[in-house]
Amino acid sequence: MSTEHAGITRFREEHARRRGTGEIVVLPESVHTAALAAEALGCEVGAIANSLVFDDNGSPLLILTSGAHRVDTSATAARIGAGRLARADAEFVRRHTGQVIGGVSPIGHPAPVPTYLDSWLQRYDVVWAAAGHPAAVFSTTYDELIALTGATPVDVD
Repeated sequence: MSTEHAGITRFREEHARRRGTGEIVVLPESVHTAALAAEALGCEVGAIANSLVFDDNGSPLLILTSGAHRVDTSATAARIGAGRLARADAEFVRRHTGQVIGGVSPIGHPAPVPTYLDSWLQRYDVVWAAAGHPAAVFSTTYDELIALTGATPVDVD
């Protein structure tokens, strides 16, 4: 019997279904921030792809942004043709992704979520993103993230 968290198991299944190639790592503690994840993984904070869910007038929108960036919501909304982007609350995030803030993966949501990828992340050979739980991450590349998610590249700052 597996003791793995259900969110990680769902992520593993979806990652395999989409033919993801990266390593899935379950850390001993939750890494709710890019800085904590980078420290645990021994990488630059910029190589962490934060999964930020925004409320675009009631619809979810996911921006995978470098841990080195803050999303300029006004500029980013204008670039992608969105309405007003507001940070989503915990209930909105869980409803639309099936996951909790701090562990939202780029894939495996109950329904497709429009996804944008911070173009800054292409500077890194290896990018790390959440894997369905605050203590789980996976390695990937910028190009693979686009392939896995169908994300549109965007400058977020």
